Amino acid sequence: MDSRILVFSFAFLFLITAWLIYTTYTSVLPVDTLAVTFLNVALLLLVALIPYLLNSVELGDNAAIRDYSSSLFALDLSGILAILAILAHILGVEENRLVPPEAAKLFRNGRNRMIVLAILMAISIAPPFWEYTLLGVQARIYMWTVPLISYWVGRAVSPQSRTYKVS
Repeated sequence: MDSRILVFSFAFLFLITAWLIYTTYTSVLPVDTLAVTFLNVALLLLVALIPYLLNSVELGDNAAIRDYSSSLFALDLSGILAILAILAHILGVEENRLVPPEAAKLFRNGRNRMIVLAILMAISIAPPFWEYTLLGVQARIYMWTVPLISYWVGRAVSPQSRTYKVS
């Protein structure tokens, strides 16, 4: 039971972090465009899949199904980060004039960080990250914590780089 609570807590923390980033973006993002609407729907689908995939990883009877669900979970995390990167890109393009130039730079930095993290999540499905363990935990699990660490440490050290206030 303890491991299931830990896994649920991880998923919750990942989702709440993505939601905080998303709400920062949508506070200034025009949501009436077709592209933004599509990204919102895709993000909602990926967010909705997290509990289902995590349940399959945690409770699956068949090792092959657990492994496949785990790979899909990593790709789901990657997709969430990629969509957040695209939304940050829209905000970071100075020609769009959605935010002041100094804020656009923050969004471009966020975009770049999200791209790196999305790639890291996608790479985590590679077999070596399943085989190597540290303290009995697969390396891929540690990789999945990097976006959380990146956001929360960044927010503690430099809060202005993780939030945007409409003035």
